[in-house]
Amino acid sequence: MGYINTIRDLEASTYGLPNFGGNSLLKQAGVIQGLHTAHDIGDTAASGVTAAGSAGLYNVLYGQKVWSMLNREVNALAILSKRPYNSSGWRILKSRPFGGSGSTLSLQSDGSGGGIGADEPQADEIGGVPENAGLSTAADGLGSMAPTYAQLFMSPKTIAHQFDISELAMEMAQIDDGLGDIRAIIREDMGKAHAEAQNKMLVMPLEFYGEVSALGDIERNYTSLLKIVSSRDEILALDGGVLATDTASASNNLGKIFGDERHTAASFLDAEVDFGSSYAASSVRPLTLTLINDMIRRLRVAGGSPKVILTGYDTIQTIADLLQSQERFMDRKEVIPTVNGVRGIKGAEVGFRVATYYDIPLIPVKEMTSTTNNSDTGISDLLFLDTDHLWLQVMKPTQYFEDGISNGNPFGVGRLGNQALYRTIAETGCSFFLGQGKITNVA
Repeated sequence: MGYINTIRDLEASTYGLPNFGGNSLLKQAGVIQGLHTAHDIGDTAASGVTAAGSAGLYNVLYGQKVWSMLNREVNALAILSKRPYNSSGWRILKSRPFGGSGSTLSLQSDGSGGGIGADEPQADEIGGVPENAGLSTAADGLGSMAPTYAQLFMSPKTIAHQFDISELAMEMAQIDDGLGDIRAIIREDMGKAHAEAQNKMLVMPLEFYGEVSALGDIERNYTSLLKIVSSRDEILALDGGVLATDTASASNNLGKIFGDERHTAASFLDAEVDFGSSYAASSVRPLTLTLINDMIRRLRVAGGSPKVILTGYDTIQTIADLLQSQERFMDRKEVIPTVNGVRGIKGAEVGFRVATYYDIPLIPVKEMTSTTNNSDTGISDLLFLDTDHLWLQVMKPTQYFEDGISNGNPFGVGRLGNQALYRTIAETGCSFFLGQGKITNVA
């Protein structure tokens, strides 16, 4: 063995489990205050829980289970395929050997086009040659040409959340609170918070990358899908105080991506983005089926194949209303989130049914942002993702670490209690930007 070729190889290597199965790659975690404050506080902060009160967690009211009032579903994280981190970069074809870098082959027919290998060759100079043509003879239409490639790179991001529990809190939870193993309860809730934080990173608003003075450490997070699925035109439209306060440039967080930049000029890094005429407050458009259909058409012309549409519950409701007014209804489809992304295979117990549009699953994400200057009317953005070319590259799957007095090692953590940590090392990647689409600034 010794080789890590698939994500399951990586899981087996990390967890030490042969034939490791299930969708257990990204177990979850998050941040809460450690449960180590004094146990006998009667009004607030008892056992580290704010305003718990004298009966806040007692068996008389809630039994032995702590029920969460928070919606901490994870979807953006689930729909991305997971790949082992086996390379720090990749190469992308950015221009054809002739015919330019657009979605279609560029030609000229009026004699103004270039010759062999030009971005816009004449229609009669794209490969047709005479009998017994001379090699490297321009008159015969033969000459050296080559495609242009770009090299992108990524750095793995470490996502970690730590918590601690005092020895007294662990013991008292088994006596008068009736919670039993408080470590197991906190471990579960921290796990969910760890996944929720990673999900939020993946739908981080693009304009937040333009708040460098206030959010100087935002690049420590996973690169947001909202940043990957963007374009030079969109960056310029939200720049200069419209939505982002920091001035965009080729070298700051808003302009650069994967070691390159898309601020100076339009390039292969630009995705298909429809934000309307501008991000001014008066430019918000109503969402229409024409906008959605046009985006799907543009992506398919570019060579993309949208596998999912990631959006919010409000936008899905808007689409349903649009279809109902035309006496049409959204289909429903069973999808299964796995380490390989979303599959549409029926019969698995972990599958769930979602609405579809033109047979493309609509995946709701509660954290999806609304990129608009009119927050009163704006609805969630729509991300059209070709997940064959969009992935989460994992160096270290989520692992849970714990040590302390329960393990006979209080000296290791330096306190009379336990310290624990969830950690994941990964980063998002994309190898085909033109195949990804986004509709924003809609109501």
